[in-house]
Amino acid sequence: MQFREAQVTDIPQMMEIRNSVNENQLSDPSLISFDDYETFISNRGKGWISLEGELITGFAVVDLVEHNIWALFVRPGYEGKGIGTKLQQIMLSWYFMQTSHPVWLSTSPGTRAEKFYRKSGWQETGTYGKGEIRFERNSS
Repeated sequence: MQFREAQVTDIPQMMEIRNSVNENQLSDPSLISFDDYETFISNRGKGWISLEGELITGFAVVDLVEHNIWALFVRPGYEGKGIGTKLQQIMLSWYFMQTSHPVWLSTSPGTRAEKFYRKSGWQETGTYGKGEIRFERNSS
């Protein structure tokens, strides 16, 4: 498995992954456009992908403007192989080299993502949006 920074040419596969996940699905996939991905990986923050050959197996994007994790998703069928953990490590390392501001994210309760973030050291800080759990993480 290889990991590298996301590029604009990676966005179609990133969108494919985002729209194919089994949990934390978008109610309307058209809510997040190609241009949104480009803005987040080029202007607001940075993104990373994992690759197996030419196939993107996961991606992560952090937003320095709102100080949040905009995306962390693994392609169905590739879960449980450490991809999300490695992407999270790369992303958080870069983020905390840019700022000491805490970073936050939200996810639906009762999901594998919730368990993943709790196990990874994120602290629950309340709710967000439509009943999602809000987590925060500091640099330490």
